[in-house]
Amino acid sequence: MSAKSHSLVMLRRNLKHLIRNPTSVFNAVLMPIIIMLMFVYMFGDAFDVGVDYIDYATPGLILLAVCYGLGGTATSVNSDMTKGIINRFKVMHVSRGAVLTGHVIASVLTNLIAIAALIGVAFLLGFSPTASALDWLGVSGVIVLLAFATGWFTVALGLSAKSPETAGMAAVPLVMLPFFSSAIVPAETMGPGLRQFAQYQPFTPIIETTRGLLGGAPDTTDAVLAVAWCVAIALVGYLWARSTFTKRA
Repeated sequence: MSAKSHSLVMLRRNLKHLIRNPTSVFNAVLMPIIIMLMFVYMFGDAFDVGVDYIDYATPGLILLAVCYGLGGTATSVNSDMTKGIINRFKVMHVSRGAVLTGHVIASVLTNLIAIAALIGVAFLLGFSPTASALDWLGVSGVIVLLAFATGWFTVALGLSAKSPETAGMAAVPLVMLPFFSSAIVPAETMGPGLRQFAQYQPFTPIIETTRGLLGGAPDTTDAVLAVAWCVAIALVGYLWARSTFTKRA
């Protein structure tokens, strides 16, 4: 079998495991929707963002949807490593790259399902983007690139952790980081220190690029920074994952 065929087999295996784990499905798909309902209905009127809060918050919540499924990916990767399953694959001459790629692609597909559900709920709540077809294509590209980048980084975290429990905890900072960005409120409304952190952390330009595209007025600077951050995160995650995999497998 080719490396591509091995990757497809690993992908099918990971998707089956995901479906059988209700907690992972809840965290990846339902939790972002619950957070959207909470912020829009409970806190939306308290934020003065210049537009309908659902229009402002949806781009940030899309990024949150990407991050909320990462804990399950890290745990699954670590479980394969610590339980000796990867060593069994080695005996079966399964491509090493396929084992990791299968987890990354499963993570990306899960994110896309979660984001599709989130956007559907956003429209029910009054979300009214002015994006053109080309802008929506740009949004899709940013989302896939971000999901791919965080997928590799999370796989690296899972491989580096000592146990499935610590692997899940290792992904928590990635889940929390969007809350300290412009996802919920504009960065310029935050206090000193936090404002600077929010402005210069990686998720803010990604959110602002998505927000600009959905509003029909993307900012070139934000877009360049968003792509650069995604590529950097993907590269670090990939190299870290391959190095750790080689040492531990």
